[in-house]
Amino acid sequence: MPSFSELKRTHTCGELTAADVGKAVTLNGWVQEYRNLGGLLFIDVRDRYGLTQIVLNPEKVAETAFALATRARHEYVIAATGVVQPRPEGTVNAGMATGEIEVAVDEFHILAESKTPPFEIEDVTEASDVLRLEYRYLDLRRRPLQNNLRIRHFAARAIREYFSDRDFYEIETPLLIRSTPEGARDYVVPSRVQKHKFYALPQSPQLFKQILMISGYDRYFQLARCLRDEDLRADRQPEHTQLDMEMSFVTRGDIFGEIEGMMTHLFRKVLGVKLETPFPRYDYYEAMNRWGIDKPDLRFGMEINDITDIVADCGFKVFSDVVKNGGVVKALCLKGGGNYSRKQVDELTDVAKQLGAGGLAYILRAETGDKSPIMKFIGEDVKDAICAKVDASAGDAVFIVSDKKLKTESILGQLRLQLGRRHELIKKDEWQFLWVTRFPLFEYNEDEDRLDAMHNIVSSPIDEDLPLLDRNLATDLPISDWQHPLRRIRAEQYDLVLNGTELGSGSIRVHQRHIQQRILNILGMSDERAEKMFGFLLRALEYGAPPHGGIALGLDRIVALMTGNDNIREVIAFPKTASAASLMDGSPSDITPEQLRELGLEFLSRD
Repeated sequence: MPSFSELKRTHTCGELTAADVGKAVTLNGWVQEYRNLGGLLFIDVRDRYGLTQIVLNPEKVAETAFALATRARHEYVIAATGVVQPRPEGTVNAGMATGEIEVAVDEFHILAESKTPPFEIEDVTEASDVLRLEYRYLDLRRRPLQNNLRIRHFAARAIREYFSDRDFYEIETPLLIRSTPEGARDYVVPSRVQKHKFYALPQSPQLFKQILMISGYDRYFQLARCLRDEDLRADRQPEHTQLDMEMSFVTRGDIFGEIEGMMTHLFRKVLGVKLETPFPRYDYYEAMNRWGIDKPDLRFGMEINDITDIVADCGFKVFSDVVKNGGVVKALCLKGGGNYSRKQVDELTDVAKQLGAGGLAYILRAETGDKSPIMKFIGEDVKDAICAKVDASAGDAVFIVSDKKLKTESILGQLRLQLGRRHELIKKDEWQFLWVTRFPLFEYNEDEDRLDAMHNIVSSPIDEDLPLLDRNLATDLPISDWQHPLRRIRAEQYDLVLNGTELGSGSIRVHQRHIQQRILNILGMSDERAEKMFGFLLRALEYGAPPHGGIALGLDRIVALMTGNDNIREVIAFPKTASAASLMDGSPSDITPEQLRELGLEFLSRD
């Protein structure tokens, strides 16, 4: 066989067209299909650029070359030299970029043989996720994954273009840092040099990007690798990539403007989509009131309606008792749902119960008249008032939940999404961005009877709520009461949402030590522990820290949405399973007793 330099491709498998007819070319690639038709041997050769059909005529090619080509099977790597010719009349494939031509081969070589693949390398595969992850190098040959990674590459390039043109510096932050276990669980790395001490892998660059602001680098961004030892689901991986951005001397509006500009640039460059800006902005409490979730999908309607005042004294104890105890009664209207069957209602009720509801009340405005098991308790007037409030006409259905405010809204928010998907109400061809702002600074941890940071420990309270941080503020209310002053503090915190998916979170940061220290104390951290865990940040805040803020967006989530994937594994080259395992390379794995002893962890050795 000639040396590879003599067989090196002159063209990819996706670029030859009718304009190339008559050219002598060499192609390299994988065998996608092979067909022996009437003595002519056809082979489809594939690379990441496309597919080209080659043809070998036993009367026009050397016998040895033809014999070699008959041995080629799926996923063999081959080199073929020949002349581009038009396909015979009636065989043109308009669905292929190279569908007008074929290459008449005069030289053929097998560069590498392949075992029979465990699944076919096709656009659509029935292979299990386990098999696909075990043979990821084969899965990555499939066109959908290659397209996903192509989009990811262009997305990363567009992001870098935008921020570089806006005077941002891309600055790398460390991958070996100290552990701060107050957040999600850290992955830890033992130090060989300093025995019995450990580094942590960063959950995010948060503290370091704040240090950069204090250091005077007022416009920073990074495509940062982040690692979290947490339970996984479709949109989470133990290692992921986020677009990290921070700015000094800015307001929330400045950050929104930069991110909206970046998203507009990204979608135009990569997808050719024009986004409308500014994105809508909703206060957290407004979002919960209207959609029952802090990441609403605005591609369909069906907002939640508060009917508490209507039913407070209606005589139906399920409603009236909840109202007396400080709860609420809220409802959804499903347009066209008036003819729901008993089975459909029961199925939806089961869903509501799984979400935590005691039950699901309903009114069906059917063609034969209104139907509801609660009609005899609430009466016609209240029923009509409810229907008027939720805009339920003939043929519609009303679904009602009563409980504590946040619980009621959350249940109806999930029911709204279920109904939207079930009845195909979601407009798949829309890109609905929005901001959710001013989240509560703290949330109540019922299991441990304490407050947690709703988002993170460095979010600044909004200016008008700063007095509520006062240590001397008198109150007899327990922190479990949502009226407690600390529970009423709103943060300069914001989330960017796209089509019902949270792309990321950000905030205006605390830039004064005494406020940061107070927040840590409220979260149950003593001054001594705060100094031990976050001393380097607290000390830095004493040396002229500018007002600053930023955001972190999940690049994996952005690309998944751009490529129409529900699972971010489809846009990551080498993802992990739900148990954080890599089936391809077998990690995590044992290490040798010698390695353990070198790290000072010999007590873990199994010898």
